[in-house]
Amino acid sequence: MSGTLFIVATPIGNLEDLTSRARQTLVEVSLIAAEDTRHTGRLLMHIGCKTRLMALHDHNEEKIVGSIIERLEAGDDVALVSDAGTPLVSDPGFRLVRAAHERDVVVSPIPGASAGIAALSVAGIPTDRFCFEGFAPSKRIARKDWLEKLASECRTIIIYESVHRIVECLDDMVDIFGPDRQAFIGRELTKMHEQCIQESLQELQRQIGDGTIVRKGEFVIVVSGSTEGHESPLEVDRLLRALCKHLSAKDAAKVAADATGLKRNALYERLLELKDGL
Repeated sequence: MSGTLFIVATPIGNLEDLTSRARQTLVEVSLIAAEDTRHTGRLLMHIGCKTRLMALHDHNEEKIVGSIIERLEAGDDVALVSDAGTPLVSDPGFRLVRAAHERDVVVSPIPGASAGIAALSVAGIPTDRFCFEGFAPSKRIARKDWLEKLASECRTIIIYESVHRIVECLDDMVDIFGPDRQAFIGRELTKMHEQCIQESLQELQRQIGDGTIVRKGEFVIVVSGSTEGHESPLEVDRLLRALCKHLSAKDAAKVAADATGLKRNALYERLLELKDGL
């Protein structure tokens, strides 16, 4: 029988956040594939683990996936870890996991820390629907285009950003999302100098500028979703019914699309559904 590929979440700062199950898994597997063996080596030293390490990162993953799959098929259990948090979430490992599934190797999660979810849990911004967008593009033109596509997103948005681009990223968010959009910055989450601040984008921009939010470490930005053009279904139905008293179905759908930002064809189809009750 083949071994199991364990996807092991590791601490994002505080080493005590490693779960007991993750600790046991790292000790018991035959091999640990790590994004940075030196970084993971410090974690293993902390828990007294002597399991063999192999580097798996963006630059070598494609080359070494085959050798790891061979070990799994030979019966060895393997753990995949990233530098911090849950592997594959803005970290390498996708090719390995996909190859394991293709070869019918069991893939099992050992859940734990994730910077994005940790930030969302304390942001005080709606959590019922959200999207994770990873790191913003490093080049300003690409970043502005990327943000413009997210400007109308109605779900809460989670973004990672580096210390080198946090100022520029917030500047672009204020320009594109607007200064009053509610947002949250989590800096150095679970670490000694952790900061968790919820304010408007403009206020976060000011605090980054004056040093209230220190420009050091790692950042997670959580941004509230857009409320423009996302009326509730009941409000849309009410609008369609009112318009149909004075306009044809086609014209009513067009006017409603202009007013709400919703797709005209979808509004027209909804209008036909409501026709019997109008």
